[in-house]
Amino acid sequence: MSSATQSIGGRSRLVGTPHRTVAVLRHIALRGAAFIYLGALVVLPVAAIITKGFGDGFATFSHAMAVPGAWAAIRLTLVTATVVAAINAVMGTTLAWVIVRYRFPGRRVLSTVVDLPLAIPTLVWGVMILVLYGPNSFLGKAFDALGVRVLFTPLAIVLALCTVTLPFVVRNVQPVLLELDDAEEEAAATLGATRRVTFRRVVFPAIRSAVIAGTLLTFSRCLGEIGSVILVSGNRTGHTLTAPVFIFSLTSQFRFAEAAAVATFLFAISFVLVLATSKLVKTREVSE
Repeated sequence: MSSATQSIGGRSRLVGTPHRTVAVLRHIALRGAAFIYLGALVVLPVAAIITKGFGDGFATFSHAMAVPGAWAAIRLTLVTATVVAAINAVMGTTLAWVIVRYRFPGRRVLSTVVDLPLAIPTLVWGVMILVLYGPNSFLGKAFDALGVRVLFTPLAIVLALCTVTLPFVVRNVQPVLLELDDAEEEAAATLGATRRVTFRRVVFPAIRSAVIAGTLLTFSRCLGEIGSVILVSGNRTGHTLTAPVFIFSLTSQFRFAEAAAVATFLFAISFVLVLATSKLVKTREVSE
């Protein structure tokens, strides 16, 4: 009896072995395809641009930075990205709070509108801003009457960047707010805490990592935005020329090595920010 059982078990293992082999090969093929796709679209271009820009050390980067207005372009990009990240950190959190905590007509429409900057090309947003704040538009004339010029100034850059990066903070904070338990806020209210104190002591600590992650993504996105900015900034060297537009001008002059060096510099900043964001998200998931 035992020998019969052993023979049956042996046959089942022999029969099952080809199926397991096929499953293992399938998994290896899927993982290989994923890695090849990621390498072709991300790793190879990054390696190519770093090699092109810094193949001779920092000499190419130094030549690019010696171009008039180069450092001013990078400085303007970093300053406007910081301002936009701060604005969207506050307004994005506010929008997420309104969408999650309030019920009102048009709430679904508002939630959909938040995602429009991700769906509409940034060049289109640039055209919209040109039309909205142009010299012959109502708003353009109103601001001119107040002595405020919008188009072809850093203000236009901030406005364009705020628009195209709006969803990042909102969509990072919204799911965290949805998962919060109202019992803690109710307990704080029962103990006499005001809404402001409740938000500062109870709600904000829970959403802080999401707000920071969305803010870092916003800053990183601002570093590479060109579509809307190139239309509304005027691209004046030393005044409204941003780093992405500066890189575009270098490529237009066939100075590809110098453009690659400056692009690698911006990529390094964005890469560090993305790593920080990933760490924050992972920390939040572990804590949950």
